[in-house]
Amino acid sequence: MSAAFHLAARYVLRHRFQSSLLAGALGLVFALPLCLRVLIEHAQRELRARAAATPQIVGTRGSALDLMMTALYFKRENLTPLPFGVLAELRRNADAAAIPLHVRFAAQDAPIVATELDYFPFRGLRLASGKQIARLGDCVVGASLARKRGLQPGGHVFSTPELAFDMAGVYPLKMRITGVLAANGTPDDDAIFVDLKTAWLIEGRSHGHDDLKKDESVVLKQEEHNIVGNAAVRMFNEVTDANISSFHFHGDISAYPISAVIVLPKDAKAEALLAGQFARSKDQQLIRPRDEIEALLAQLVRLEGFAASALLLTATAALLVTALVFALSFRLRLREFKTLEDVGVSRASLITVKVLEITFIGLAAVLIGLLLLSLASFAAPHLLRMAL
Repeated sequence: MSAAFHLAARYVLRHRFQSSLLAGALGLVFALPLCLRVLIEHAQRELRARAAATPQIVGTRGSALDLMMTALYFKRENLTPLPFGVLAELRRNADAAAIPLHVRFAAQDAPIVATELDYFPFRGLRLASGKQIARLGDCVVGASLARKRGLQPGGHVFSTPELAFDMAGVYPLKMRITGVLAANGTPDDDAIFVDLKTAWLIEGRSHGHDDLKKDESVVLKQEEHNIVGNAAVRMFNEVTDANISSFHFHGDISAYPISAVIVLPKDAKAEALLAGQFARSKDQQLIRPRDEIEALLAQLVRLEGFAASALLLTATAALLVTALVFALSFRLRLREFKTLEDVGVSRASLITVKVLEITFIGLAAVLIGLLLLSLASFAAPHLLRMAL
């Protein structure tokens, strides 16, 4: 037995490249279904947790899935905006709290999430450094984003224009970073948070400019209670202590857009009453993220079944190819086995050598598979965050 073990080990080590290639291919093929299961289980757990923590979401009628992805994962879907006045209507209900969200803009692919301070305790977010939003133009950034870009309190970040050439004159806003949030392993770690007025400022619904009363050269016309500036008026793209008083809003703020409202009913009765109220609405809808996530996961599990079937067929084919490789290898080595038999090695020992070679390759494949499975478990949170 020791001689057979020695011969088998020497052969595998002598042909280490071919052996490693075969073991790696086998390990990869058999690890794929397990890695897929690990990734899906992690996705299900994370998706359910965030959805369960968000009782209800109100938005404009349309795709419930798009509304959920916008409110939970800050995806900039093509949603019809909700009037800000809806928030005041919801807050008249004493049995439910409401938190607005406006998710339209980004800063180099990082979503800019406009909300109110109530959002942070709702999501369990706390500051790791700096302070909270204090005025127009301030922002706090998530932990992952701050780490990747080297952002810190006192720094600045620019909003990204929606169009390369904006004829309306909406410039990138230079926002002051007042704080960095502690990591909590959710999409909040990769976002930039501002107040609603800052988002409307980015959108061009508010602006600040030079005092027209002090510089007549930029005045186009002057009426009794109104001064109209010409194209030479300098618009501010940063809010500072010196110019903050010059910023003003135009129009009816209740008509300003928001993306969604997170609704937090006090109990099951209030939740049911709100659902019934919005079921009759022709313009707005109320969704329960838990229900939407379960519907999404049902489709995900179905796709997993198809993928697992395909991977099983692939594994079967790989096993057959591996058997063919070993059969051809042993056939090509007939002269080697004949020589060993001539020098006194029994046929039983030669069979043991072949079995041990297959066992060594199989054990190496198992180790590679376990390594890939551990890697999938470690990378699952990062892959899910990238996918969402």
